[in-house]
Amino acid sequence: MRPLLTPESLEILRDRTIGIQVEDVGIDFRLRLGARGFVPLPGSVPAEVNFRASAYDFYLMARRLEDPDTLFFNRRLRIEGDTELGLVVKNSLDAIDWHSLPRPLRVLLEQWAAFFGAIANRMPSRQ
Repeated sequence: MRPLLTPESLEILRDRTIGIQVEDVGIDFRLRLGARGFVPLPGSVPAEVNFRASAYDFYLMARRLEDPDTLFFNRRLRIEGDTELGLVVKNSLDAIDWHSLPRPLRVLLEQWAAFFGAIANRMPSRQ
């Protein structure tokens, strides 16, 4: 992902801890942008900003099928912590073209989306 970010975003994100929580599958991880790219961190490291959503909602954002602001205002995406850092992360991800991601990653995300989309469609509306 590092080569896909602007120099301005890279400077702001460098050495900042970001938390991502995929609530419906129990994934909770931290990462930080270092000199060689993003590196995972132990879960005990406190995040400066946390992003929380379902796997399907993260997929919808990645594919630009759902706007992150809409998900945020519908309480399906929660951003907690450093607001400025959260906006930089959100805007940086918004600027990345889906087709610029490595093909294996896109295929994996498509497979996950099909699975979690089927589950989401069976659940009652969250609105």
